[in-house]
Amino acid sequence: MDTDLIVGSVQKTNRLVSVEEGWPTSGIDAEIAALMMEHAFDYLDAPLIRVTAKDIPLPYAANLEKLALPQVEDIVNAVEKITYNQ
Repeated sequence: MDTDLIVGSVQKTNRLVSVEEGWPTSGIDAEIAALMMEHAFDYLDAPLIRVTAKDIPLPYAANLEKLALPQVEDIVNAVEKITYNQ
């Protein structure tokens, strides 16, 4: 993972929204959150937001899978929340 690239982005925007299709616990965005608290905390103007799959077993049916995985509106809502546009 290119930690310096992510830190550079946080330094530029002062915000962080991470998105992944994995579960919220022990996922890559949990690692990103921990790294940013260590390396970029002073640059953050707002708490970082993680957009992840729901914390449930991933369903096989397509309609239920769509409900469990992050969708565009989830990402838009997170960005609006972190930029105080909500």
